[in-house]
Amino acid sequence: MGRHHIGSTSDTIAAIGLAIGGALGMAGTFVGSDVLRETLWTIDGVGIVVATALLTMKYQRLGNDLVAAGFLTFLAGESLLLAGNAAGLQASVPSYAGGIALWAAGLVMVSAQASFPLWMRLTAFVSAALFTVSVLMILWASPLLPTSAPLPALGYPFLVLTFIGWIWTLMKPEC
Repeated sequence: MGRHHIGSTSDTIAAIGLAIGGALGMAGTFVGSDVLRETLWTIDGVGIVVATALLTMKYQRLGNDLVAAGFLTFLAGESLLLAGNAAGLQASVPSYAGGIALWAAGLVMVSAQASFPLWMRLTAFVSAALFTVSVLMILWASPLLPTSAPLPALGYPFLVLTFIGWIWTLMKPEC
């Protein structure tokens, strides 16, 4: 007889952190007020740091070191983004570039093995590629801000789709 399991408290908290991060991160990209954007992105960042810390522990316990290290790398990137948040868009660009570079590396590490369904891995790879191009453009003196379009803004929807996949993985019933 199978036991249905929705997930541990840690899985639920991680899913909530990813949901908050995805929703408020996207919202912050489109608001006009600097104070509101910085507030939304700070809450978003804390949610993502909590979620990826818990995911690091989960996958380490499962013995999947590459995925665990990927989530830890993503956490480090998100921490850099948090550090630059209160400085405003222009002043945050150096920590933003470092943060999304680590996001890209973390996404590739998490998705390198078949630990997640293919569609999640593909959205992660697309997001990582778009963020990598954005980092290179910033390093090569393109005047990109965290809210610039098409890059880096095009990477955010793919990142949120990846988060939705991770949330689904955390919350799906296991039989």
